[in-house]
Amino acid sequence: MLKDHQYYSAVLHANHKAFWNRDEMYGTFGIDRFFDADEFKVTQENSTGWGLKDKEFLEQSAEKLKKLPQPFYASLLTLTNHFPFEIDKQDQLIEEPDTSSDLLNRYVTTVRDEDEALKHFFKKLKKEGLYDNAMIVLMGDHYGISEAHNQGLAEFLGKEEITPFDTVQLQRVPFIIHIPGVTDRAPETIASAAGQVDVRPTLLHLLGIETKGSIQFGNDLFSGERTPFAVLRNGSFITDDHIYTKNTCYSRKTGEPLSDMSACSDEKEKAEQELMLSDKILNGDLLRFYKQ
Repeated sequence: MLKDHQYYSAVLHANHKAFWNRDEMYGTFGIDRFFDADEFKVTQENSTGWGLKDKEFLEQSAEKLKKLPQPFYASLLTLTNHFPFEIDKQDQLIEEPDTSSDLLNRYVTTVRDEDEALKHFFKKLKKEGLYDNAMIVLMGDHYGISEAHNQGLAEFLGKEEITPFDTVQLQRVPFIIHIPGVTDRAPETIASAAGQVDVRPTLLHLLGIETKGSIQFGNDLFSGERTPFAVLRNGSFITDDHIYTKNTCYSRKTGEPLSDMSACSDEKEKAEQELMLSDKILNGDLLRFYKQ
């Protein structure tokens, strides 16, 4: 859809292009340019874990962004704040917490490193003249810590245990939209339930692009007509009032299970319907029949 509005598109990820078959996938999706590890200066000193350290990756990425045709859409995938959360001692800006999970302890330090990398990236965008006319979106594509580390999570959060309710809450990821001269003057937090399917319509509407008539599951987060709702792949779902998981309906406010399961019955139907439609589209390749 962005291509229809003369946007150039690029994905930048300092990892091997064959991983997840991305060298083929991005072209199939209509992405104009994919910058993989071969197009970055990667050394033993500036890399860790899966590839380039985030500060170095974002620094080199900004140099590539300034050469792209404008307007452009660019997706940058960072690596330091990703499993296995490895960080060199000289890059560590805070002390590790003291929990029974070494992985969780490392995770906390890489989150802080990500903050620092983003600070430098914003400065670089300003220096290269890419900042003022940009819409910058920061988001995570999945949870940080798996259930295998629930004991460490409980210690870190000061809880006796991680309940199924907590596990769903821990699926939350950041979604931050920054528009220079707009969001810094009048910042707003949307606390209602939303999912990653809501990202596309929200961003397109902010760009002034009409989505009426296109196929989508999500809704614009700024729409007053939106019903707060997010469904997870395992059938769990979240609304402003309830969380449903493992055949139990919880109060979102208290975290306690409700004795009356009917409180979640209508929402459960909606969740099952959305997952069914998603499966039909993906497994049946139904979009091949779609004509704009």
